[in-house]
Amino acid sequence: MSFGRMNRQGSIVEEIINKNSEGFASKQDVTLASVSMYREGRHGSERWANLATFSEATDLFRFRTIPDVTVTTGQYIVCDGERFDIISVENVGGRGMYIEVLAKKVVSSRG
Repeated sequence: MSFGRMNRQGSIVEEIINKNSEGFASKQDVTLASVSMYREGRHGSERWANLATFSEATDLFRFRTIPDVTVTTGQYIVCDGERFDIISVENVGGRGMYIEVLAKKVVSSRG
């Protein structure tokens, strides 16, 4: 994977719940990292045919491993103004250099 293919900016975001002094909870988004990434939409390629078990995944993201940040399925990606829930996280090739994420685009129920 070259830097030329990682031509999109994206953020790894985690949602945390804060409670105020009166006990009321509020959700807050915390950006863990902003990185250059490669984004591939779902289409009829051989790669996506092999990923048929992840039928709900709409996009694949690849980016360099982020020091001191562990990417998990409890987080989400914001890229091109869209939000994607992380379904699967994989260490590409087992070398710890790149991370591959399968994600599902979040569609708002409000227009």
